Amino acid sequence: MSQLAPTADTSAPPRGTRPGAALAVTAAATTVALMNYTAPMLTLPDMAAAFSTPASAQAWLLNGTPLGLAVLLLVAGSLADAHGRRRVFLLGTLALGLTTALGAFAGSTATFTAARIAQGAASAAVLAGSLGLLAHAYPAGRDRIRATGIWGASVSAGIALGPLLAGALSLVDWRLAYEVLGAAAVVIAAVGARLLRADEAAPDGSGSLPEKLDRSHSLPGNAAPERSGSGPGSRRPRPDIAGATALGLALAALLTALTLGRDGWLRPQVGLLLLASLALTALFVVVEHRSRTPMVDLALLRRPAFLASTLGALFTGLAVIGLFSVVPALLQGGAGMSPLGAAWLFVLWSGTAFAVALQTRRLAGRLSAPYQLALGFALSAAGVLALLGALDGPAGSWPRLLPGLLVAGAGSGLLNAALPRLAVDSVPPERAAMGSGANNTARYIGSSAGVALMLALATAGPDTAVLASAALALTGAGITLVLGRRRPRR
Repeated sequence: MSQLAPTADTSAPPRGTRPGAALAVTAAATTVALMNYTAPMLTLPDMAAAFSTPASAQAWLLNGTPLGLAVLLLVAGSLADAHGRRRVFLLGTLALGLTTALGAFAGSTATFTAARIAQGAASAAVLAGSLGLLAHAYPAGRDRIRATGIWGASVSAGIALGPLLAGALSLVDWRLAYEVLGAAAVVIAAVGARLLRADEAAPDGSGSLPEKLDRSHSLPGNAAPERSGSGPGSRRPRPDIAGATALGLALAALLTALTLGRDGWLRPQVGLLLLASLALTALFVVVEHRSRTPMVDLALLRRPAFLASTLGALFTGLAVIGLFSVVPALLQGGAGMSPLGAAWLFVLWSGTAFAVALQTRRLAGRLSAPYQLALGFALSAAGVLALLGALDGPAGSWPRLLPGLLVAGAGSGLLNAALPRLAVDSVPPERAAMGSGANNTARYIGSSAGVALMLALATAGPDTAVLASAALALTGAGITLVLGRRRPRR
């Protein structure tokens, strides 16, 4: 089992890097990306009313960004490995600002969803570049654990602050939140352009992190590329468009099936779409096996730590993000809460996650990342089960929600801190951006499917969605425990 953890720092940052600047800028951009991601959770009722969106299509107002993220994160990770994390990160942050501002002026469900997909694509570049930049700035040891813990906390901070900002500004106009977030992303891109130093990128994608900086520390069996980046015959890998297309179509078919399922799971359309999703997923695997420059090296799945990271992220999306993405709308609908009141309860969950993620560095030497994931899933399941019967009660019964939100928030904080730590450490150094891209792709595939599933199940009552979330969380705990006990193959 792969560990992050020498107890003392044995590696210094590469010469010329500014670790503090890299951490501050990437954490700020990640926070804004996640705020943009979660803002529609509070504005969903107002948006649906403004666009006259039918109930069967409301999942798409939430799922545009995770769809773009899931499809393009692996492409963004490969591009970041090959062309430079700084370049991909800054272009993504600027694009996030512009597309978020444009989304504020959307006039229909289709145009807003299209803008959200574009925001997801830009966020993919932000997230994939972020962890790649951190892996470059913090090669090993306690400093990396601290940096990835702070980055994980920025995820929780964005999740918490997005609905709060949206809930406050919706008292004036729900569109204001997207205008503010768009401006913030543009400012961060400008600051990052001044503070971030260029990182090296290999022309063949094989040595874009510390391995290229010091070939004498290459991993065993990794031969140096035959050509250097300066020669006339050097080539950069092309984006895996075929793989991205197959993955995007598979996910779109799955989300459409889950969205239609709320009107009847046994309808032929639902079954055909699920079969299409399976076939397209198989096509994606075939494409990746045959591609010279795949979005993800499927051989990495033989590593127990990488498999635990990927499946842990998938079940985090399905069980945790899926449910809590729709909790604010359920509180506004079933409990009759105001948007701001629902936002504050949501912040209790996400704020607890933020605080716990910041403190998990204290567990790093005592609890391996897979076991930390299992504990996070167990706490999430316990907290979610405490919400049974409370999401559709009267608005005045909100104190009953507090214990469950606190426990589930603690579980989410453990998950948010462990996942980036394991994502970076479970792959070779020159594949850091691919590892983070695969991890985040799995998270947002899970969250997209989880949102559609929870909205569909909630038609039978909120408790149905709550029980499904708890069952998925316990499944995630079991899987990560099993993988945590497996030794890596040599």
